[in-house]
Amino acid sequence: MRKFLLSLLSLLAISSTVFAAEPEPSKITHSFFIAGGETAILLNDGKPLWSYPAGTRDGFVLPNGNLLLALSKNKDYPGGAVVEVTRENKIVFEFKGTQSEVNTAQLLPNGNIMLTEAGPKPRLLEVTRDGKIAVEVPLQCQNTNHHMESRMARKLLNGNYLVPQLLDKVVREYTPEGKVVWEFKSPVEPKDSWPFTAIRLPDGNTLVTLTHGNTVVEVDASAKIVWQLTNADLPAPLLKDPCGAQRLPNGNTVIASYGAGDQKVKLLEVTRDKKVVWTFERDKKGGIHEFQILDTNGTPLDGVPMK
Repeated sequence: MRKFLLSLLSLLAISSTVFAAEPEPSKITHSFFIAGGETAILLNDGKPLWSYPAGTRDGFVLPNGNLLLALSKNKDYPGGAVVEVTRENKIVFEFKGTQSEVNTAQLLPNGNIMLTEAGPKPRLLEVTRDGKIAVEVPLQCQNTNHHMESRMARKLLNGNYLVPQLLDKVVREYTPEGKVVWEFKSPVEPKDSWPFTAIRLPDGNTLVTLTHGNTVVEVDASAKIVWQLTNADLPAPLLKDPCGAQRLPNGNTVIASYGAGDQKVKLLEVTRDKKVVWTFERDKKGGIHEFQILDTNGTPLDGVPMK
């Protein structure tokens, strides 16, 4: 009996330690990468760990520690570009855009880089490490407004591509042959609910941010909305032009308010029941275009980021 009681007390002590280690919502911390007018990795306290001297549209911190960036067009890259850089900002891969903009970039398991080009001939490309085009998919979208053609395109596990098309107010899934096999049309209201980020979730649902509609939705395989977040669900109007988003392994969703302006809250994390459990606040004007959460409470995230 004595041995049993001692074992029980030891177990209770261990359990207490485990439960005590669980962070309270108010104590959640993240380090993260941000893309936009500012390109940087910020630590839990908001201080920069790394930065890049150019504006970006999209980006990933790669498993090798390098950064894959979709560069905004500038004097060096008038058509935008995709670059991979080391932490010392040495370029180890470069693909220069040939049209108006390069809006997305994703490293694929086979080593290719997937990107989108906006312009007279909007298209999605896979390019090899030596810059050769391996796959080209024409995008079926309006092309009078090049800037509003497409945003955060991603290659799916089934080999297809998920592409938000802003001014067309639709998210389309394309095959490598360019056939549309699935789509979600944005609601008519709120006005200008332009899709920006679309994330195919493990259960087959798709998470979509609707920029000027200040709304985030999750839709099922039939494109029916099964979850929705608006400012009416929040303690304050924190959603201002939600662009980037990421679904975390714990099921929470982090959202960037790109149109935050003078608003201090630039990123917010919400639970499935729409409770705000973390925010990133700063006095600096402007918002965050796209981002990647890198760790939570000092622990790196596992797996491929859902963003």
